Amino acid sequence: MTVWIFFLAGILFFLALDLGVFNKNPHVISVREASLWTGVWITLSLIFSGVIYWLYSSGNIDNVDNLEPMDATVKYITGYLIELSLSIDNIFVIAVIFTSFQIPQKYQHRVLFWGILGAIVFRALMIFFGVALIKKFTFTTYIFGAFLIFTAIRMLVSKQKPFNPKESFVYRNLRKIMPITSHMDGQKFFIKLRHITAATPLFIALVIIEFSDVLFALDSVPAILAITSDPFLVFSSNIFAILGLRSMYFFLAHMINKFHHLKYSLVAILSFVGLKLILAHHIEFPEWISLGFIGLALGAGILTSLIKKKVVEN
Repeated sequence: MTVWIFFLAGILFFLALDLGVFNKNPHVISVREASLWTGVWITLSLIFSGVIYWLYSSGNIDNVDNLEPMDATVKYITGYLIELSLSIDNIFVIAVIFTSFQIPQKYQHRVLFWGILGAIVFRALMIFFGVALIKKFTFTTYIFGAFLIFTAIRMLVSKQKPFNPKESFVYRNLRKIMPITSHMDGQKFFIKLRHITAATPLFIALVIIEFSDVLFALDSVPAILAITSDPFLVFSSNIFAILGLRSMYFFLAHMINKFHHLKYSLVAILSFVGLKLILAHHIEFPEWISLGFIGLALGAGILTSLIKKKVVEN
């Protein structure tokens, strides 16, 4: 329990430092600043793998699955890479939401900051119930595995339809229960209009981003449960991927169209972890295979996208 308290306190400290110091005044996040923070979060995430090794070798954490320190470390890194790769689609959706509601770039960081807090709570709940289900009902691994393979097939064969947030279920129902205005007053989520308090586009964008994260978590949480059911490893790898999502958004938002073939990398990763879940009770995959496959799939998707982009430009 002490480890969990220190971990959560550390996360809250970094978030407070982010909003209260580094981004106290709203400003446009440049590509240079975004790349710097992306590097910082990736570095912190990898450094934390050393903390994982120490925790599982010193016995300072409840090692529910009796993992060896190196196994726990590899599982954490593998889970982190899965969450990071699956967040790429989320970045695209966030960009569409901001464009649809005409959110100025200098206010986008604030929306993402509060979105991260909500995502942490929702992910924690989904991880808690997901781990509990797998521990209590072993057959749920087959259900999760089949769901991931179904998601991969749907991603592969479905035609990409333009996403319009203003036609979404969330937006239509928000309009029924609260006044909404298209006007903005700085970073405010709500403003006074005559005798009513109306939600600004910043608040609407925040709610839709939260809802979209829950939908993406339906894929990502079962995917990481294919790697490990250790609650701390699942939660920590998830949280570090989420924390890096904001800077990755500002870094990749303008370049996302360059990586068309990453879709096939995600299909391969989801299919692999789905099969791993289904076969979990029959075949034990060495952790280096999972980590190697995910790294290879991501690398192949990025390299193929860049090569095709260069060929088209020439």
